[in-house]
Amino acid sequence: MSIKDSFYEHVAQTSDAPMGLEIERAEGPFIYTTQGNKYVDFISGIAVSSLGHRHPEVVEAVKRQVDRHLHVMVYGEFIQEPQSKYAELLTSQLPGSLDRIYFVSSGTEANEGALKLAKKHTGRHKFVAFHHGYHGDTHGSLSVTGRDVYRDPYLPLLPDVHFLDFNSFEGLETIDEETAAVIMEPVQGEGGIIPAQKEWLQAVRKRCDEVGALLIFDEIQTGFYRTGSLFAFQEYGVVPDIMSMAKAMGGGMPMGAFVSSSEIFESFKHDPPLNHVTTFGGHPVSCAAAHATLSELLSDDYGAKAKKIEQIVRNKLTAAGITEIRGVGAMLGMELEDRELTQKVVEECMDNGIILGWTLHSNTLVRLAPPLIIDEELLQSTLKTINRTVKKYS
Repeated sequence: MSIKDSFYEHVAQTSDAPMGLEIERAEGPFIYTTQGNKYVDFISGIAVSSLGHRHPEVVEAVKRQVDRHLHVMVYGEFIQEPQSKYAELLTSQLPGSLDRIYFVSSGTEANEGALKLAKKHTGRHKFVAFHHGYHGDTHGSLSVTGRDVYRDPYLPLLPDVHFLDFNSFEGLETIDEETAAVIMEPVQGEGGIIPAQKEWLQAVRKRCDEVGALLIFDEIQTGFYRTGSLFAFQEYGVVPDIMSMAKAMGGGMPMGAFVSSSEIFESFKHDPPLNHVTTFGGHPVSCAAAHATLSELLSDDYGAKAKKIEQIVRNKLTAAGITEIRGVGAMLGMELEDRELTQKVVEECMDNGIILGWTLHSNTLVRLAPPLIIDEELLQSTLKTINRTVKKYS
């Protein structure tokens, strides 16, 4: 049986029409298939491969750690150098109130932990989230995801979750003395690449402070210079009480985390001890890869690179069928006139060697998230093809 046949017969599918590229290898901004085709990965594996595929520093760090040890114990029991070194480096880049980190294996797991931590610390159970927000597909994360298309098949979910309109001052009184936490993405991703307004975000922070609710920022997609700062909250001047992260964190290895203060994390130690645990969180190989990734990101001005990408994209994508380019940094959305145009553009770009982000749940939005290491010549030529394709079908 061929690899392709095995994939379709034995690997669980999430749609009737997967993209179906059979991958041979990946390097930098490119993915190569077994059929000999070469593709520009213009979505970076959905904002994961910000340093491109197989960045040499990340690969070398993985090899070194594999020669030392793999998994040795469930989370938090053994002192492991890759975990400790990475935690020290990461927290050194954050405000003093975000001085402790809990490692997990994925973004949705990070949000699950953040929600539990908020409940445990406050003793409350109410959550406030936002329409069109997306926080993952496990039950807790799905409970605070504001898209019915994902939620409805799995109802009932967590009770006492209340949804407000993103960027709207109306309804902020819903955040009250019974609220454990407010959870949001500083830039909504799956919901349409919608940045939060600074004044509104500050108002949410103020309201949380007034009633003793915690503020959780889901920076799973926005983190690690995707929007121009190491984390998007740094652009807003609003510091969350808990922050989740994943995607680009591991440089291509499975990695996630949530960070908070030492004071808030105290609640995980008792009633009972070990009340939140994970087997593979903080896997030493993933931590080694994450340390190499962050070290590389800090060694150059990747924030400027993200902002330069935004500038070039906005200047280049001007075809009549494009109704809007929105987002910030290298986390951008190209809104097209209708679903038919969107489908044609995405499919023809794929035929021309460009991988774009589009799902039927976002009928007219194409997500653009190129790797931060993409050179200007490749960026320009890719955008030229996209623009030409939109013009062709508009």
